[in-house]
Amino acid sequence: MTSDLHRETRIDLLRHGEPIGGGRFRGQMDDALSEKGWEQMWAAVGDTAYWQQIVTSPLLRCCEFADSLAERHQLPVHREPRFREVGFGDWEGKTRAELEQIMPGQVARFYRDPVNHRPAGAEPLETFGARVQAGFAELLERFAGQSVLVVAHAGVIRVIMAHALDIPLASMYRIQVANAGISRIHTDRDRIFNLISHGNE
Repeated sequence: MTSDLHRETRIDLLRHGEPIGGGRFRGQMDDALSEKGWEQMWAAVGDTAYWQQIVTSPLLRCCEFADSLAERHQLPVHREPRFREVGFGDWEGKTRAELEQIMPGQVARFYRDPVNHRPAGAEPLETFGARVQAGFAELLERFAGQSVLVVAHAGVIRVIMAHALDIPLASMYRIQVANAGISRIHTDRDRIFNLISHGNE
């Protein structure tokens, strides 16, 4: 019989739906999902849950849905604090339009070079990447050979995908991650990753 360590591990990365207050640089603000956000999430997962584990960010816009899904399908759910969104410092709570009024061009500069054009007080990209990768490495060890749903944030999903595809962290914002979009990666015991699908609106 094949042990879990020798079986493929399947990871679905599900970004939260729209939070209350709409689109803004939310970072570690703890806004819950809007009604639309809940609808997006249930539409994304459908009626069938084939996962064996659910791992979620502890922020409300992720964990409330993860808890509801786990209860519906009688699945174990685990909170992973390292899967919190990146801290955006002075940008937290502001929309792109508001930031452009304060300093035109600053958002575009950030996306082009997120290392050297970070918001004041923001979590360093290297620090963010290291904590997410540490949480992901533990997930892979703990749930080797299983099918896992990760409910998290765009930044967290980008870090995991960049790691899986060997993309520099500085380039991770080139990966578009839609609200309630699901990306699927598989890996074997040698940590060879394959991107199976990447869903966006």
